[in-house]
Amino acid sequence: MKQVRIGIIGLGLMGRAHARSILERKIPRLRLSALADENPSCFAAFPGIPHFATHGELLSSGLVDAVIVATPHFSHTDVGIDALSSGLHVLVEKPISVHRADAERLLAAHRNPRQIFAAMFNQRTDPMFRKLRSIVREGELGTVRRINWTVTNWFRPDVYYAMSTWRATWAGEGGGVLLNQSPHNLDLFSWIFGQPVRVRGFCSFGRYHKIEVEDDVTAYLEMSNGAHATFITSTGEAPGTNRLEVAAEAGRVVLEDGQLQFMRNKVPTSEFSRTTKEPFSKPDTRLTTYRFKDTGAQHVGIMKNFTDAILDGAPLVAPAGEGIHSVELANAILLSSWTAKPVELPLASAVYARHLQKRIASSRKGRQA
Repeated sequence: MKQVRIGIIGLGLMGRAHARSILERKIPRLRLSALADENPSCFAAFPGIPHFATHGELLSSGLVDAVIVATPHFSHTDVGIDALSSGLHVLVEKPISVHRADAERLLAAHRNPRQIFAAMFNQRTDPMFRKLRSIVREGELGTVRRINWTVTNWFRPDVYYAMSTWRATWAGEGGGVLLNQSPHNLDLFSWIFGQPVRVRGFCSFGRYHKIEVEDDVTAYLEMSNGAHATFITSTGEAPGTNRLEVAAEAGRVVLEDGQLQFMRNKVPTSEFSRTTKEPFSKPDTRLTTYRFKDTGAQHVGIMKNFTDAILDGAPLVAPAGEGIHSVELANAILLSSWTAKPVELPLASAVYARHLQKRIASSRKGRQA
């Protein structure tokens, strides 16, 4: 193939944005060939593109080599399974599924290694987070001791939640800020630091909006090496904060306002503590500041990487298999809040599914989207 014929399933906010990017030729070698959505009025914005009322019709049309799944969250699993079973390459929007059990079903359907299966974790293209990952994974920081991430700049007004009936309901969306906005941050957390082994979550449901799901979250995470982490997120604070601080043997890293500051200890913390003779002393430091001109290629970058993986065998920036980690973290935080107990990871997926189903049964939406 010299190009990839792609279909988009779901023409909500993200589906339409992806379609426009492709039509504007922002992704070389990617051609928009078909659309699917149950709402026929969506297609007027894309004249001349073949369209279908159901994803099944698109999958069997023979018009596409790959699809982007941009439907409401609950349908990611079944639509993704159908697309993989059709032999197509698949790029699924975040979260890959609403809960771990569904994510396991979706990932189990990916049996053909020649099929490219990716997730839309576009913040992995941000050079600031890529730099932090390099610093952590290559050992420049030494042993990480503490991670604090406050990401409350996901503010959403009431009108946002009124845009679609499936939003902010247990039956329609399966969660709030943890399943809609913060999967990006939870994915980056896991991608950079790995999964925690224990989670204690504190969630407020409808604290700032008239919704039934969580819009304010504080979580405490324990890592396998004994490091502690806090994760705070909300859609109810303005202007909000996005500050990630990492304390480690070799110093401290802070990410905020588009720059990364690395305050390096000239002597590692533990070594200095053992050897100094001065009771109130601390290691000398030097500051290195990294500034970045932009936040990377984001959604366009993921689509380009997806295309390059199909045509050239390029390694994926965000393999779908890694998407289960952010789902698991979100589930664990919610389950801990519901039960008022710490939750061990790996998560017992069936236990979480039962708790979620109880909330779906009483959800105002009344059905899964």
